[in-house]
Amino acid sequence: MTKSAENRSQWSALIVDDEPLARASLRTLLEREPDAITILEARNGHEAVSLIHRERPGVVFLDVQMPEMSGFDVVRQVGAAAMPDVIFVTAHDQFAIQAFEINALDYLLKPVSEERFAEALQRTRSHPRRRDDDSERIVSLLQTLASPPKTLTRIAVRSAGKTSFVDLENVLWIQGAENYVQLHTATARHLVHTTLQSLLDRLDPEVFARIHRSIIVNVRHVSQIEAGEQGDYVLTLDNGASIQSSRSYGEIIRKWISNRP
Repeated sequence: MTKSAENRSQWSALIVDDEPLARASLRTLLEREPDAITILEARNGHEAVSLIHRERPGVVFLDVQMPEMSGFDVVRQVGAAAMPDVIFVTAHDQFAIQAFEINALDYLLKPVSEERFAEALQRTRSHPRRRDDDSERIVSLLQTLASPPKTLTRIAVRSAGKTSFVDLENVLWIQGAENYVQLHTATARHLVHTTLQSLLDRLDPEVFARIHRSIIVNVRHVSQIEAGEQGDYVLTLDNGASIQSSRSYGEIIRKWISNRP
């Protein structure tokens, strides 16, 4: 490769997303970088594959969820070993996020914050990709996503640039607020960027139940249930905490009380 080609590869970035606003948002963030960067855009997976082969960008911001040809399909067609440095971009999909974390691959959550974007870009520049290691991670990621586990057993939690894992068997209850959930254990609280419903879809229904539009409870940690006056219930957990159900979810709790399946 010539020196000019090396420079182009090092300082060019490809944005791949089917949503114009999402591409514009990432372009704005790239344009704020102090160093000159050649910015390329692809509106779909087919354009992305063509640009990767022709332009050989230094880094690809690759949207995971695209119609017809997803971000993972792009990786499969180009080949994991031939992919440039890649930063996956995803919506609120806790399973996908956990897969990225486990395989030590970088990702950005939509909407992308300026701080998180700068961190991901700096990491890519500071630590050039080790082809064999990263290719194996990407292949492992694709295999994980191709055969997802039926239910989550632990959940990835990011804080101060670090990732830890919380075993769901230790979670007493979960509270949702818009695009975040708060996991409550006996000793701590953990904030996770996902919606309550998307998390509920990945939880074991024999263990976790929704008792309020914003609350999921681990039934194995419920020690006592007391009926309220309006068709609701007060649940006492084994750490002494009390949470209240809503009337619309009362039938779920009445099944527990009557020992119905």
